[in-house]
Amino acid sequence: MRKLKKELKNTFYNLESPFDSALEAYFYHNIATPLTLHNNYGEPEEMPVEVFFRDAEELSDIDGIALTFCNGKVLDIGAGTGVHSLPLQELNIDVTALELSTMACTIMKERGVKNIINTSFMADLGQKYDTLLLLMNGFGLAGQLANTKAFLDQLKRLLNPGGHVIFDSSDVSYMFDEKPTDHYFGEVKFCYEYNHIIGEWFNWLYIDPDMLLQVAEENGWWAQIIYEDENDQYLAVLKPN
Repeated sequence: MRKLKKELKNTFYNLESPFDSALEAYFYHNIATPLTLHNNYGEPEEMPVEVFFRDAEELSDIDGIALTFCNGKVLDIGAGTGVHSLPLQELNIDVTALELSTMACTIMKERGVKNIINTSFMADLGQKYDTLLLLMNGFGLAGQLANTKAFLDQLKRLLNPGGHVIFDSSDVSYMFDEKPTDHYFGEVKFCYEYNHIIGEWFNWLYIDPDMLLQVAEENGWWAQIIYEDENDQYLAVLKPN
């Protein structure tokens, strides 16, 4: 377990300097050059940096519904620049933003996020929460299907008794004419490029609803899909049994 936890720590939100550079250019210099997102399944895609600076009116239906499930002490995991922490603060909810990127944390502070922890999801935070929020395909932080037990174990360590996890993910089976046979089809690799600087590749997991329910049951969790949209994205709630 200790070895798996060490390996898992290196998969979480491993977004290198291209990500930080894009955030800095947009926030401090009003430069909106998009990030290029390379992947291992097709052509590179452009990601507008503006997506990391959405305000409450620009949130998706999934985002909006997820925020209604936040109560008690909330930990916004992979908080980015505070897209979800800020509207929760406006609702007078006790939210803490957890983010690995120091640049993102600096920007969050300037945007008005009050409680920020600049560290890895796998760190010992020394406190527990009633709601764990993981949005923007937050389950992807697990990296690979083999990591889901360690991922769920860490979530459990962060939860108060009676607490719950709210997160979104996607069923990406539509991308394949034939699903791969050597790995789970939702396991992908990405790397960011910005101004011709290419970051390191990192693992990301898109877990389909059926697989989520299976993994949850195998690891002693109750799971429910509470919303699905027309783009094969869904929102789910997890609770330890």
